[in-house]
Formats: sequence, C-alpha cells, structure tokens
Amino acid sequence: MCGSCDYLRLWSGISSNTFLTQPMTQLNVRLYQLLKHVRLLTQTKQIHAQIVFRSLGGSNNLIGELIRSYRTHGKLKSVRKVFSEYPSLPPTFLWNLVIQAYSKTSFTEESLYLFKEMLLYGGRHSLAVPDDYTFTFTITACSRQRTLLAFGQNCHTMVIKHGYDSDVCVGNALVSMYVVYSRTVSAQKVFDEMPQRDTITWTSLVKGYAMNGNMPQAEKLFIKMPDRNEVSWAVMIAGYVGHEMYNDALRCFNDMLAEGNLEPNEAIFVSVLSACAHLGQISQGKWIHFYIDKNGVPKSSNIATSLIDMYAKCGKIDCAKQVFDETDRRDLLTWTSLISGLSMHGLGREALQMFDEMLAKGIKPDNVTLVSILNACSHSGQVEEGIAIFYNMERLWGISPKIEHFGCLIDLLSRANRLEDAFKAVKTMDMDPDVIIWRALLSACRVHGNAGLAERIIHHVIKAGDGGGEGHLLLSNLYASLGQWENVRRIRESKIEKEDISTPGCSYIEIDSVVHEFLAADKLHPRIAEINLKLNEVMKRISLD
Repeated sequence: MCGSCDYLRLWSGISSNTFLTQPMTQLNVRLYQLLKHVRLLTQTKQIHAQIVFRSLGGSNNLIGELIRSYRTHGKLKSVRKVFSEYPSLPPTFLWNLVIQAYSKTSFTEESLYLFKEMLLYGGRHSLAVPDDYTFTFTITACSRQRTLLAFGQNCHTMVIKHGYDSDVCVGNALVSMYVVYSRTVSAQKVFDEMPQRDTITWTSLVKGYAMNGNMPQAEKLFIKMPDRNEVSWAVMIAGYVGHEMYNDALRCFNDMLAEGNLEPNEAIFVSVLSACAHLGQISQGKWIHFYIDKNGVPKSSNIATSLIDMYAKCGKIDCAKQVFDETDRRDLLTWTSLISGLSMHGLGREALQMFDEMLAKGIKPDNVTLVSILNACSHSGQVEEGIAIFYNMERLWGISPKIEHFGCLIDLLSRANRLEDAFKAVKTMDMDPDVIIWRALLSACRVHGNAGLAERIIHHVIKAGDGGGEGHLLLSNLYASLGQWENVRRIRESKIEKEDISTPGCSYIEIDSVVHEFLAADKLHPRIAEINLKLNEVMKRISLD
C-alpha cells in the first residue's frame, strides 16, 4: 500500500470523538504512526495542530518525529518553532535533530549556535549532554563553511575530552572537515589514530590528497583500501582528471570495470568523458556512450552534457547534435555545451540559432553561455551580432561583463581587423587586462601587420607595470614578418626578452586508438623523423599551389 493510502487509512480511523475518548498514550502512538506516513506538508501541519490542541508537546518521540517531518519538507523555521516550544529542557536527541537539520543547509552557523547553547544547558543538566551524534553533526556544519576551522578544532578537542575519538562517525566527520580545509596532515593524523575505519574514512583521505595535488599518495591509499565503492572510484578518477592526468583516469576507469563488482555512477561517467574529450579519445568515448545506452544508465543532464562536449572536442559535431536531439530534458548546461561545440567547429550561425532557440524556451544564459556565443560570433565573423550581445548582456540578462567576455570581444574585433576599436575596448575595461588580453591583441597586430599599434600596446603594458617580455617577443616576430630586421635585432637584444620564459604548447591526436602527445618544437616523439618528412612534403605541396 502506498504511503499516502497508509496515511489516509490511519487518519480516517481517528475521528474527533476518538480523540476525546482514547488514552493519551494510545493517541501518541496513532499520531506518531501518522507522522511516519506523511507525504505532504499540509498533513504534517494537521498533525501538528492536533499535538498543540491535545497538549502533547512534551512527548519526546512524537516531537522528534514532527521535527523530522518538517525537516524533510525543508521548513527550518517550523523545526525551530517546535523545538523552542518544548515545555522543558529538550533531551539530547532533540538537540541533535535540530543541529543536524541546520548542518545540511547554508545556515550552518545556526548549528553552532545551538551547539553552544546546548553546552551551556548541559553544564547544569544531564539531559542535554552532547553525544557522538552531536559532535558528528556539529563538525559536519563546520565543514560546510570555510571560515569555521577554529570552531571545528575546538570540537576536536572536546571529542577527545568526552571520549568520542574512537567513534567511526565522529572520526569520519573530522577527517572530512580537515580535508575541506586542505589540512591533509591533520586528516592523516586523525585517520592513523582511529581504531576502526570504514570506506567513508578511506575515501575522504584519498579525496584530501587528490584535492591537494598529491596523486601518488592518493593512489597509494586507494590501492590499500580494504573495500572500494563507486564513490571511492569516482574520487580517484576525478582527481586524475582535475590534475590533467587523463590517461591515468581512463586506466583507473578500466580497472574498475575489470573488477566487475560495481557499476559506474554519474560522477564517474562525467569524469571519464571529460578525459576522453581532453585526449581526443573518440574510440573510448564512443565505447562509454555505448555502455551507457546498453546498460540503461539514465542520461541525466550532466551525462548528456559530457557526451556532447566529448564528441565536439573529438571533432564529431554531428554526433554531439544527435545526443542533444535525443536528450528529453535540456537545461542550461546542455544548451551551452552544444553552443560551445558549434562555436569550436566554426559553425557560428548555427550556434546563434541555437542561442535564439534557448532564449525562446525561457532559459536564461549564464557567464559560460555568453562566452561560448561570443566565441561563436568571433570564429564565424558575426561581428555586429557579437557586439550587440556583449553590450546588451547586462541589460537583458543581468550579467556584467567579466574579463573573459572582454577577451571574446577583443578577439571578435581583432579578427575583423578593427584593432583600434579593440584597443579602446581594452582601455575601457573595469578590471585590469591580463596577459591573455594583451597577447590576443598583439597577435592580431602581427596578423594584420600593424606594427605601430603593437608598439603603443607594448608601451601601455610596460607603463601599467605588467612586464612585457612575451609582448616583446610577439613584437619581434611582427617586425620579422615585415622585414624590419633592425627592429628585430633591437628587440631581441633587450633585457626583457632574455628574461622571458614561454610555456610550450601541447596537443593530442588519436590514431588507431593510440593517443600521441606533441609539444611545440617537439623533438622527443619516437617517430619525429617520419613526421618531419611528411611535414616537409605538405609544405612543398602548399608552396607549389
């Protein structure tokens, strides 16, 4: 029988006359059973009214179940009201219920306030003494805001004082808290001192090392884990992806499948599809897509978005569009992913069309969507459309242009050889332009042979105190392309360029299911001689054409 039917059956068995005649203890049980079966907030309020009317507010179990019901419906004000109207000092388990209710929301300070109030009362009455649940919920509350480390450390001291440092749940909360605050040494110490550990303990510490970039230690712990669940694998795979160790992420994913006792969850699919996208591993990405369909994995917004992104970055924009078309519930992430993919493939008009369709469905763009559509306009020469979107984004969607939006505008104007307009846009920015903005503008000067503006830009960069080493290198290349060798010599003899250190670019390509990595000016690839021969052949054909 469904929960609602159970509720109606129980409620119908309690008439006004029944309320008047049956003993209070029996009435408590009936109302308690009703609270167990409520599905609607109105039902909870009905029962609450009867509790107040019959003066049953001092029944511990009944009030506890009422607090749980209001908490389930997200009604924290009602939770607090029920708690504050308790006729005497609430027992520990009621304090725990209210502290827990606030610990899982953005109002975590309220949990800490209640905890301090409980300690104040507990000093005078044994009914309100913190137990293992109290400390678990309070420490969890400290983990949800990154300004509460000191309070959490004080809780840790009290845990030891009250003898709860051997409790697994309290220990897990402490490890998780120290991980949130990037205190892996403290997390490791708590971990080492715990007499018992479970999968949550191990996973939290693995996550701590992964978050701080210590993937060798994370992997070492992961291998030692007595038991691993899908969350453990998700943490490890996400750690690899987060630190650009994409091949390791795919290896870890394949190891999980080889063990055969767990099914990947949504977080794992999102991470491995991201790894495929960065590596250009279309064969692995297609296999994962097939696995999802074959095993009936619900194609959530996150999975659909990841598939679209993977296909787009692997050069299969038609497959990306097919995934989008087959997605029943499209949200902002799904639309943005396809718009970004179309932009990446130079399909600016299609991207603008998708953007208009998205707006027509009442979906409001965010920062990422606007960056994607501005890039689409830039790559496809839709200059006026891009300018209109940029200068109306605050009025239409309430989004103030950030540095990445200005970067798109600079690129848009630069590609259209409107370099003076681009330079003016940089000077009118509300924030200081970063090196990417200046590099884009200087690169455009080189493409369009505008040495005069490039010199003005370099002078502006140096005056603003932003160095200019990389800018001087670009200016030197510009002079070289114009045959102004005296200026090239002058720039290259300057101290600024000698101090410049450039990070080489890196790219990937997949051939016959093997991913090849290349750095700029690469001489280390095992087949570099063959590659150079083919490159020379291509260059000769171009020159003949």
